[in-house]
Amino acid sequence: MKESIQRISLQDIDLADETFSVNFRPNLEPLRASIQAVGLLQPVLLQETDDRYRIVCGFRRLWVLRESERDEIPARVVGPITADDLEWFLLSLQENLTTRGFNPVEKAIALWKLIHRFKVEPNRVVQAYLPLLSLEPNEKILKTYLSLAEMEEEVKRFVLDEKVSRSNIRLLSQMRSEERRALLPVFSLLKLGENRLREILTLLMEISRRERTDLREILDRPEIEAVLSDRELTPHQRTERVKKALMGLRYPRMKGLEEAFEERRRALRLPEGITLHHSPYFEGKGLRMELRFESMEEYRAILSALSELPNQEAFRKLVEFCEDAPLPNRTNLSR
Repeated sequence: MKESIQRISLQDIDLADETFSVNFRPNLEPLRASIQAVGLLQPVLLQETDDRYRIVCGFRRLWVLRESERDEIPARVVGPITADDLEWFLLSLQENLTTRGFNPVEKAIALWKLIHRFKVEPNRVVQAYLPLLSLEPNEKILKTYLSLAEMEEEVKRFVLDEKVSRSNIRLLSQMRSEERRALLPVFSLLKLGENRLREILTLLMEISRRERTDLREILDRPEIEAVLSDRELTPHQRTERVKKALMGLRYPRMKGLEEAFEERRRALRLPEGITLHHSPYFEGKGLRMELRFESMEEYRAILSALSELPNQEAFRKLVEFCEDAPLPNRTNLSR
């Protein structure tokens, strides 16, 4: 590869040509600080074209240099036909791998370009280029990253910021573009770890398929809107209530069990400090009791109230209800 170091005017560089770029939300601050402190240590690599220069390596360096309002920069320049575009792209990948690595979205963009821009066979990408990007050579993984590359910019930002897993990326890929966009404002109000995100995405998709309705219509339902609009709730509380509302929509019979339990619990008229809970989503029998007190006097009052519970008909009915409530299999709960 013949190249020469030249001083090139920034006006002669086509900054809009991102053929060899896979950048997505790069952190420029360390590079900016380095260039301000010691200058440009590694010149960018440019390729001559008919009228301007195309960037092969050094997009981030050029962005920082342009901020400094320089007129010219030092660059390594190669001729227009010294290699084909795939070779230049691989060179760019290798240089970035040795200096900074790639985030998940950048890996997705790189894989998408290998197949759709540079026409590399998918099997070749699986065997040769997934390992290059520190990914297992697996067709399912390739499909996951290709789906991510085609998602909307705001969804890519969400995936990157929240460190969304591959399994949840696959769930998002099964939705339409407008549905993914509708989810993002909702997610901003919730506290979502990987498990909760997977549960909520799965529930939404199951309800959508079961009722043959758009996911956005589900989000607009009163029981969901009421939770999302309640500013008194913490993100964690909001998340749990949204999940509960979705479970009720997905499993109508469980919603009926929940309402029956609440009716029996209210009939007890328990004093403050005593709370009864059924097993989560009625996935087991029995009751859990929670006690809260701040003084010995409150503790004694709670013990006195507890001693009276076995004599109450309402308590007996609640215990029997929990004993008899069918352990849910998801098929029965959907009815």
